[in-house]
Amino acid sequence: PGAMSQAVAKEIPQEQGEGGSRRSSWGLLVTAGVGGTLVAFYAVATPFVTPALRKVCLPFVPATAAQIQNVLKMLENRSGSLVDIGSGDGRIVIAAAKKGFQAVGYELNPWLVWYSRYRAWRDGVQQNTKFYISDLWKVSFSHYTNVVVFGVPQMMPQLEKKLEDELECNARIIACRFPFPCWIPDHTTGEGIDTVWAYDLKRSRGCETKSLEITPETES
Repeated sequence: PGAMSQAVAKEIPQEQGEGGSRRSSWGLLVTAGVGGTLVAFYAVATPFVTPALRKVCLPFVPATAAQIQNVLKMLENRSGSLVDIGSGDGRIVIAAAKKGFQAVGYELNPWLVWYSRYRAWRDGVQQNTKFYISDLWKVSFSHYTNVVVFGVPQMMPQLEKKLEDELECNARIIACRFPFPCWIPDHTTGEGIDTVWAYDLKRSRGCETKSLEITPETES
């Protein structure tokens, strides 16, 4: 009996040790699961948080379905290249590409650019779209004839001057949510946050009225 008691006593700690090991394994799995969830949450939340940390605040606010339709309305009977300044998740660029435009988006946030490229591929318009990770102030928009802007009030005066200096007379600029401070819009549609303003540079610059000066002929 004494030998049996000693054997039982030896088995009990071993069983307890195995139970502790199982609990430790479960603890590691739970820790790994929580850590993975936090990493995934960070990856998803970063596109929404990072833009707000820029010097000029450009928070990512997705365009509404009404805004997209209003932009497309302003692009009717237009052709040529199109650029979306601050393209976010690419929905304006993709919508324009589906209408036949060669559309380009510039966005500083890499997460949004990668997601935009995926969406373009998913929607089958990757051949008509391009997305660049770039600061809008370091890009020249001189070769675009259609420009879409989702800006904020504090950047609009400086951007107005930049576009005035760079774009050709046949360009149309479409502003969403906030108008430009000095230009008078040629077309307006929508209401509230879905309002869209369109500006034709040929009118603001007087390109339509320009003509060659005719010098009077002098008698020889």
